[in-house]
Amino acid sequence: MPLPPRSKLLELLDGDDIPSLDLHLNMRELNTINTLLGGHAITCQGFLAITQAARSSGKRDFTVLEIGCGGGDNLLALHRMGTKLGLQLTFIGIDLLEACLEVARSREAIQDCSTWIHSDYRVALLPSKPDVVFSSLFCHHFSSAQIPEQLKWMARNSNLGFFINDLERNRFARAAIAALTAVFSRSYLVKHDAPLSVMRGFTKQEWEGLLNEAGLSSAHVRWMWAFRHLITFKHSS
Repeated sequence: MPLPPRSKLLELLDGDDIPSLDLHLNMRELNTINTLLGGHAITCQGFLAITQAARSSGKRDFTVLEIGCGGGDNLLALHRMGTKLGLQLTFIGIDLLEACLEVARSREAIQDCSTWIHSDYRVALLPSKPDVVFSSLFCHHFSSAQIPEQLKWMARNSNLGFFINDLERNRFARAAIAALTAVFSRSYLVKHDAPLSVMRGFTKQEWEGLLNEAGLSSAHVRWMWAFRHLITFKHSS
């Protein structure tokens, strides 16, 4: 059976009237899903891939920018990894929802090394040009027509490169996450959005086409467990 085209339905999370308590529960559950199903591990792999050459040359300090940072759980995962590796990481998190940034600001472990910006990433005023830009579970919220400009923005605003951690559109993945969230989730946002977000994901071939459209054909697209893609783009030295 052929894979259906990307869903054009919007997720509840894309609405502008979500109560803060509901949004906070959604973020806690997404953090749990990312931890248990390896999402944070993929984010760490993306960072290591982009910074490999710089680290091999002795660089130990990096500025990392996440667009659509949510509650900051991805940056916290990077902080923990960086601490183990003896890296000095400085973070910039951008999100359109103030309620998300409230959660991010509560993460004490990274407050002294983080700047939080409440803005659309496209018009955000950055304190400095970061070494690495990334997004996680962010791109599938946008239309296919919007992605190439987003990719170009990420390339233009990074010194070393960018990476993306996002979902693969896959029938089995949709069925599995629908079953898991139906049983274990207490968030109506997660129950509704998790299966839909899978069907708003991109295939590898679609990613390659979007990257070519953005003029970034040297980027690498790698399938990752569980049903994700890790897209990495490095600037030529």
